[in-house]
Amino acid sequence: MPETLELAPARATARAAEGSLQVDIGGSWRLQDPSPRWHALLGPEKPASVRLASPEVGSWDTSLVVFVGEALVWSRESGIPCDVSALPDKLVGLARQFEGSMQSTERIAHAQSLVVDVGISTRHALRQARGFLQFVGECWIDSTRFVLGKARFRWGDCLLEMQKCGAMALPIVSLISFLVGVTLAYSGSIVLKRFGGEIWVADLIGVAMTREMGALMAAVVLSGRTGAAFAAEIGSMKANEEIDALSVLGISSVRFLVLPRVLALGLMMPLLAMYANCLGILGGMAVAFGTLDIPPAAYWVEMLTIVDMSDVTVGMIKAVAFGLIVGLSGCLRGLQAERNASGVGRAATSAVVTAILLIIVADAVFAVLFHALGL
Repeated sequence: MPETLELAPARATARAAEGSLQVDIGGSWRLQDPSPRWHALLGPEKPASVRLASPEVGSWDTSLVVFVGEALVWSRESGIPCDVSALPDKLVGLARQFEGSMQSTERIAHAQSLVVDVGISTRHALRQARGFLQFVGECWIDSTRFVLGKARFRWGDCLLEMQKCGAMALPIVSLISFLVGVTLAYSGSIVLKRFGGEIWVADLIGVAMTREMGALMAAVVLSGRTGAAFAAEIGSMKANEEIDALSVLGISSVRFLVLPRVLALGLMMPLLAMYANCLGILGGMAVAFGTLDIPPAAYWVEMLTIVDMSDVTVGMIKAVAFGLIVGLSGCLRGLQAERNASGVGRAATSAVVTAILLIIVADAVFAVLFHALGL
C-alpha cells in the first residue's frame, strides 16, 4: 500500500451524476483523527440512487464502518438503493451489522404507548390464568377417574414425595416457625407493655400462629423448596424428551407426574402447619419466659382461653389449599418449561413466584370468607 495513502487524511467526495450520488472514499480512516460524516455530504435534493466506492482508501478502522453504516441506514429510511459492491467485503459486512444494530435501537426507541403495553400485559395475564385453570381441570378429571377406579395411581411415587416434602422439610420449617414466634412475641410485647398486659402475648401468638402464620410460613418455605424442585424435575424431564415418551406410550403426564406430587403436598402441608404452630407457640413461650417473666404454665393456660378448635380448623383448611397451590404451580411451570437449561431455571423461578402470589391471594380470600362465616 503506498505510503501517501497511509499519511493522507480521511476524505469522502460526493458528486452528482445523472441523478445518482457518487461518493468516493479515500485516505486513512482512524478514530483518533477527524473523519467526514455522511449527513454532511447530502444536498438539499435526494438522489435517485447512491453508490459508494473506495479507489484510494488506505488503512481503516471503525470510523469508516460507521460512515458506511450511516449511509446504509439513511438509504433504507429514504427508500433509495445504495450500491456498496465497490467496497471491500469485510467493510460491507461490518457496515451491515452496524445497520442492523441501528434498526434494533430504533425499534426499542419507538416503544409502544402505555395503553398498548397495558393491553399486552393484560392479555398475557389472562392467557396465563386460562392455562392455569385448564391445568387444574385436567388434574380434576384425572383425580375423578382415579376415585371412580378408571385409572391407576402410583402410591410408591406419592409416598416418596411425601417423604421429600414432609420429613425432609422439618429442619427448615422448625427454624422458620420458631423464629416467627420469637419475632411476634417481641413485636407484641412492645405494645402490650404500655397497657400492663404482657400476659396477652400468649393470646397474640396463639391466634396468629394457628390461624395465619403457621400455614402461611410453611407454604412459603415449601414453595421455595419443594415447588421449585417440582418445576426443575419436570422441566428437566421435558428437556430430555421423557414427557414426550410418556405421551407416545399413551400415559398421561398429569396422572403419572403431577397427581402424586400434588397429593403428597396436600397431605403433608396440614401436618407441617400443625408442627409450625407448635414451634411458633414454643418460640413465643421462650420470649415470654425470658424477657416478660411469664411462667410457661401461665402462658399455656392464657393461650387456651382464646384458641379453640375453630382457629385450628381455619389454619388446617388454609394449609390444605396452600399445599395444593404449591404443587400445582410447580408442576405447571415444569410442564411449560422450555427445552433447555435456561428454560428449566426460569421455570423454577416462575414456580416460586406463582406459588407465593397465589398463596397471598388465597389467604386474602380466606380471610374475607371466614369473616363472613363468623369463624
